Amino acid sequence: MIKLGRPIRFEGGERLLREGEYGSHVFLLLSGWFKVLATTEDDREALMAVRAGGDIVGELACFDAQPRVATVVAAGAGMAKLINRQDFLAALARYDDAAQAVMRAVAGKLRWATRRRQEFGSCAVGTRVARVLGELTRVYGRPCEAGISIGVSLTQPELAALVGASEPSVHRVLRSLREHRVIETGYRRILVRDVPELSRIAGTDWGVPPLITLPRPAPAIRPRPRPSRRPS
Repeated sequence: MIKLGRPIRFEGGERLLREGEYGSHVFLLLSGWFKVLATTEDDREALMAVRAGGDIVGELACFDAQPRVATVVAAGAGMAKLINRQDFLAALARYDDAAQAVMRAVAGKLRWATRRRQEFGSCAVGTRVARVLGELTRVYGRPCEAGISIGVSLTQPELAALVGASEPSVHRVLRSLREHRVIETGYRRILVRDVPELSRIAGTDWGVPPLITLPRPAPAIRPRPRPSRRPS
């Protein structure tokens, strides 16, 4: 799969895929952070998930030839490989390991969506915030001197959308976590200072499978070909 397509460099805010468009290609993410957005009933774009190097996006529209269900935006500088639909499907038909890898990725996304509906609907907002922050820490966290920095940049409205709660409710939870020195927050930055306490609030145990699991990206792949600019 890595040999297919051509590498493209994206800057923060550039869109890889647009909700409602028909799929003629997929993107294999190579490096950087990407946000998956969907339009809400009041015509806002809400954050549904984050993706990183090793993930694939846009595959569903290529499978069923239906309009895309979400928009994917680069959260910062990053690279991805554009693979056209015909080559993508041909590779899956020819290589069992590639087909199984894509199926695992799709299954992970579906499990995340299902568990989010089941468990977030019955949990308090504080628990939901702690679980999302905990999973982001485990999947995307970067150890530093003061704790673990969550690598992807999230605003409070985006975190609220990911948690499935109102922004004021999430703001109160974050303020309480800051006051108890569980986390620190800054402009588009979250630092987890006390991982065990965050896990306790979330009702999870780092030694056992989490109650809610975000799709785990594979390690970022460093492309050798010289990148081209994004298509017009």
